[in-house]
Amino acid sequence: MSEADKKEIKCIVDAMQDKKASFVCSLNLTSTGTAICDHFVICNADSTSQVVAIADNVEEMMIQNCDRKVIRKQGKENGFWIILDYSNIVVHIFQTEYRQFYRLEDLWADAEKTTYQD
Repeated sequence: MSEADKKEIKCIVDAMQDKKASFVCSLNLTSTGTAICDHFVICNADSTSQVVAIADNVEEMMIQNCDRKVIRKQGKENGFWIILDYSNIVVHIFQTEYRQFYRLEDLWADAEKTTYQD
């Protein structure tokens, strides 16, 4: 993993934890050979307003600390599952019940997973 990726993942994780995200983890997808990006960073929160607040904070901190703007984003209108695409890193912020339903980590079970304590 490049130093830039490490810095950006740390920035995203810190921004998530700053807004009290739950069960924050990252998946290194480089070894899978089939992913459209190198890393996923995933978390969840219990309310739609907290999901949106986490996404807003990630966007703000990535601009401030890494000079990176999100390329594409989706899901802010409902706050159930927000995706922020930074090209090499895709951020998934779920409302808790949707994370449990979609089980993204299980779909990418062969990826190297790192969990971050709250």
